Amino acid sequence: MKLAVDVARRLHGQGRTFELHARFECHHDVTVVFGPSGSGKSVTLQAVAGLMRPDSGRIVLGDRVLFDAAQGIDLPARERRVAYVFQDYALFPHLTVAQNVAFPLMRWWQRRLPPAVHERVMVMLEVFEIAHLAADHPGRLSGGQKQRVALARALVGEPALLLLDEPFSALDPLLRERMRHELLALRERFAVPLLVITHDPDDVATLAQDIIVFREGQVVTTGATLDMVHDVETGPQVRRAVRRFLSEAVAGGEDPP
Repeated sequence: MKLAVDVARRLHGQGRTFELHARFECHHDVTVVFGPSGSGKSVTLQAVAGLMRPDSGRIVLGDRVLFDAAQGIDLPARERRVAYVFQDYALFPHLTVAQNVAFPLMRWWQRRLPPAVHERVMVMLEVFEIAHLAADHPGRLSGGQKQRVALARALVGEPALLLLDEPFSALDPLLRERMRHELLALRERFAVPLLVITHDPDDVATLAQDIIVFREGQVVTTGATLDMVHDVETGPQVRRAVRRFLSEAVAGGEDPP
């Protein structure tokens, strides 16, 4: 499903003004948004999700206009069919795992899970192998378990697009590598396109079909990731090629962390 973004926003804070001018299109199943901290990646995804209103511009997902400043269109987040997994997972500490996963399907007046919602939630818990944690609260979970809960909550409502903000940053290297491949498997299972924020070149090398590179509030590079490594063997050589490309894209000549 095609996503077209062309938005601008001026932000003030900490004695400085930040100007965002983001313009790009996503055509493939997995698009990775890369760039240093403070370059506008998260603000842009928040605009797509309906969590931040741009000053101007337009956002279109498939044939649905999510935002159009000129036409006065600004769909509420609940109506966009866009799910967001936050960097810190943003689980509700007072709710159980099952209640967290059910949250997108509930309304404020409902105190108990309706049967249909309960059934859907239990299916998702089984898919993510966390059914045994259904009655636990987030404070008792490991980082990997929290991520699975956050993903289950994001996908339970069958979104048209899944946004992930630094989904692996809190995980150790071994779990990070495992979760990259699990995320690709989930994309296939749920047939949902992914838009993933990262500052880790290894995420780009493993996940990305398309890449969007941000620098200082603007998109400086877009394109098919593998175009630059088609003639390179798989494994470490691919990752080195990706690192070189990203280093040049974000300028300064230094290797990304």
